[in-house]
Amino acid sequence: MAAVDSVSVIVPATTANLGPGFDCIGAALTLYNEFKFTHVDESPLSSSGVIINVTGAEAERVQTDESNLLYQAFVKLYQHLGQTPPPVEIEIKLGVPLARGLGSSATAIVGGLVGANVLAGEPLSQSQVMELAIAMEGHPDNVVPALLGGCRLAATGVEVEPQRRRERQEWEICEVPWCENIVPVVAIPDFELSTKEARQVLPSQVSRADAIFNTAHLGLLLRGLETGNGNWLRAALQDRLHEPYRKTLIKGYDVVHAAAVGAGAYGMVISGAGPTLLALTDTKQSEAVMAAMSAAWRSQGISPVVRSLGIDTQGARSFY
Repeated sequence: MAAVDSVSVIVPATTANLGPGFDCIGAALTLYNEFKFTHVDESPLSSSGVIINVTGAEAERVQTDESNLLYQAFVKLYQHLGQTPPPVEIEIKLGVPLARGLGSSATAIVGGLVGANVLAGEPLSQSQVMELAIAMEGHPDNVVPALLGGCRLAATGVEVEPQRRRERQEWEICEVPWCENIVPVVAIPDFELSTKEARQVLPSQVSRADAIFNTAHLGLLLRGLETGNGNWLRAALQDRLHEPYRKTLIKGYDVVHAAAVGAGAYGMVISGAGPTLLALTDTKQSEAVMAAMSAAWRSQGISPVVRSLGIDTQGARSFY
């Protein structure tokens, strides 16, 4: 493909873990960030070689210099190609809340890599872009569905040379069928929780019993998502690896959980590292679950935005 002068990239938000799928499963949601990259002359640019304009909620909190994560991903792809990144103007339209467990950083990483790849003439395949994204993020659960869409399970592939530590990790990516009757409801609070803080509360070791528990429940989750079997989902959304520890950082977690289940949700989990809470329900109960979660959190002095979303099946897409 010939290089172009301008490209727009739309990247969906994601929800990761889904209870027992810690750091290995994630789903793309119908909530988006939009990015536009345009080649410009050197003259109007700062020494960094980039102009960044941001609009949308929380726009004032986004870095507009070379430290911006979107631009770092943009540069990363050119470095991978052994090329100097071109001077560029970037427009960011925010639709995904920052630091809320909905994959805002993953949208930036994927958006920057995809935008750079298009401007460079698409020298890298989608799988090569994915590998760069996983390397930047450190784990696959958010960046993979952000790039590919749908619900995705990621696992490391067979290591050909087990005695040698390799820089490049092979991944096997499995699409997880998502029954159309399962509705993700997100309750986004008016406070943040950093991924670093959420990681710090996790134990360094877990018991064999807890490892077996999560293995069984992840397997059941995959079948529940595919079939829409409510009994399977109610059991499957339990977790022992991260939720018992992270929920202590989220004010009102137990109250909101009880309200969601009481209104008919199959269960409720922490979205990503939190503090957004995700309930899975059927289409008939979604409105009641939304209202119950909102009321429960407001009773705790928290003002959430509660939305019923769908599963984005396209992932990142570019227009030029």
